[in-house]
Amino acid sequence: MTDTSSGADCHGGPTGGTVVTGAPRTALVGSPNAGKTSIFNALTGLRAKTGNYPGVTVGRSVGVFRAAGQDFIVEDLPGTYGLEPVSPDEQIVTDLLQGRLTGVESPDALVVVIDATTLWRSLRLVSQVLRLHRPVCIAVTLTDELVTRGGRLDIPGLERALGVPVVRVIGNRRVGIPELRTKIAGWRSWSRPVLDPPTDPAELEAWTESILLASEYRPAQPDKTTQRIDAVLLHPVWGTAIFVAVMVAFFQIIFSFAAPLQGLVETFFGWLADLVDVFVPVPWLAGLLGDAIIGGVGAVVVFIPQIMLMFLLISLLEGVGYMCRAAFLMDRIMSKAGLEGRAFVALMSSFACAVPGIMATRTLPSAKDRIATMMGAPLMTCSARLPVYILLIGMLVSPESRIGPLQTQGVIMFCLYFLGAVSAMLAAWIVKTVQERNGLLMPFYMEMPPYRVPTLRSICLTMWDSSRAFLRKCGTIVMLTTIVLWLLLNFPLHSTAELTASGVDVTDEGAVTSFVMDHSAAASIGRAVEPVFAPLGFDWRVNIGVVASLSARETFVATLGQIAAADDPDNPSAALAAMTYTDGGHAGERVFTAPTIAALLVFFVYALQCMSTVSVMKRETGTWKWPAIAFGYMFVLAWGSAWVVHGIVALATGTA
Repeated sequence: MTDTSSGADCHGGPTGGTVVTGAPRTALVGSPNAGKTSIFNALTGLRAKTGNYPGVTVGRSVGVFRAAGQDFIVEDLPGTYGLEPVSPDEQIVTDLLQGRLTGVESPDALVVVIDATTLWRSLRLVSQVLRLHRPVCIAVTLTDELVTRGGRLDIPGLERALGVPVVRVIGNRRVGIPELRTKIAGWRSWSRPVLDPPTDPAELEAWTESILLASEYRPAQPDKTTQRIDAVLLHPVWGTAIFVAVMVAFFQIIFSFAAPLQGLVETFFGWLADLVDVFVPVPWLAGLLGDAIIGGVGAVVVFIPQIMLMFLLISLLEGVGYMCRAAFLMDRIMSKAGLEGRAFVALMSSFACAVPGIMATRTLPSAKDRIATMMGAPLMTCSARLPVYILLIGMLVSPESRIGPLQTQGVIMFCLYFLGAVSAMLAAWIVKTVQERNGLLMPFYMEMPPYRVPTLRSICLTMWDSSRAFLRKCGTIVMLTTIVLWLLLNFPLHSTAELTASGVDVTDEGAVTSFVMDHSAAASIGRAVEPVFAPLGFDWRVNIGVVASLSARETFVATLGQIAAADDPDNPSAALAAMTYTDGGHAGERVFTAPTIAALLVFFVYALQCMSTVSVMKRETGTWKWPAIAFGYMFVLAWGSAWVVHGIVALATGTA
């Protein structure tokens, strides 16, 4: 096996290069939130190879550092509370440590990461790992917090009591990292306990007490500030009200603060389009660059300020410790659907993208819970929907429109997210009920860390990594789709004689563009599906966007941007707002009326317009049955809801 990844030398610098087969492998083992990932990042210099274990969609991170002139491979294992697995990711950890995982080399040494503030609980995992008879080193984290809260731990005493090396580490501040690298480099000489820890519960409890006594352990005092805040934030009534207020503020900020930056991005792409007009004399190449790439991809990239701001706010809420409180609050609601808090964590992951949300269901012990959560996860409003919502909401209401002190655009966005979240939980409840819900729930464990001020570095890394994934999609899937759409919108070619015979003024560039687009292959596709979408108020150009969005939801915006840029390169936004039906009973009427925009918004709330989600759902369930059910029920739900909303808004606005 060869891992291509970068790491850090013994002084913390990146090494780069390829790790040759045979390099010693060290696995980081520990409970969730113990600090494994911070240590992994510090050891490897934040450069790692990520992927899945063979045959399963459980994530793995593998990196490398260099010490004593040799490469050492480090793997960050999924979090686990013990080696008695109750979920797929915990099963992976147990199988890997016991050498039962096909296709993955068993680690040579183990570093058990334990939280000093919960040492008594961590020792259970330590006892199980020690009984594997592998070289073991203990990395103790959060010792600074233990001392701050009046606790005490004698590290040398803990080392003597356990009989294995113990290192004090604070990963995010890189305290103890050089010492840990040195320890790992000498893994062959690690000391081992004379006797195995006992397995009998009573004897194990006595063993734990003896370890705590030998290490002069004094537990941390409860964080009174955290307790006072939690008394409000975890209150069934006030906590829920604050959660709703936080979400409302979340979307108000996205619209209010990102608009100026979005204007700068629009200006930049307008400048690029002007350059194409000036310096590209070949008409077809100018059209490809100006309409497909700049007009199409630029129409999506223009929303990157909102995307980055959204991930900034999410990383702040996670870093400060609020997200796990939100999961605790929602556990009460999830239980009504026969699910538990871990299902909410998976659904929350779907706010970024449904793919990691679906993969996060592996933490659920019950197969029925995993299926039910997967069926609901795509209904959570992912970042791919954000450009669609911003575009359509911008055409529906003015930025100056307000509902009391709140910006109307932000209120509508909140309602769309809320509708998606409620629908996701209802869908999970229905699927769980159909699968013969038995009403029994597994215990839900989640760490409640003290409130902390997140580091600027961690926030920026989270924001950039998520935004980079969005930009990568724009540079691959969206760009490829827009190029294909440009070809479909401009073919078949028409000679000057054909245009003249059809009554087109060949000297009028706008008339020629309109004729070519109206008689293109794309128009044929859009009109072919018109009977399906006509009741929703969609014309053939909107239909093309809906069909194109099957590759990725963002391409709906790219498609409309490309069409609008072809109609009016100087002001595509105005061209889109003024777009009219070209034929049929509504010829000459505006396409984007309030009923049609409302129908589109609701359609995108429910429709499963993402083949990546369908693909990962198939891999996760091992069958096409559930992806087919998800795609089918969500399309029917999307069409039916859009039809109802179109009718209601048409009656309310007098446009029926």
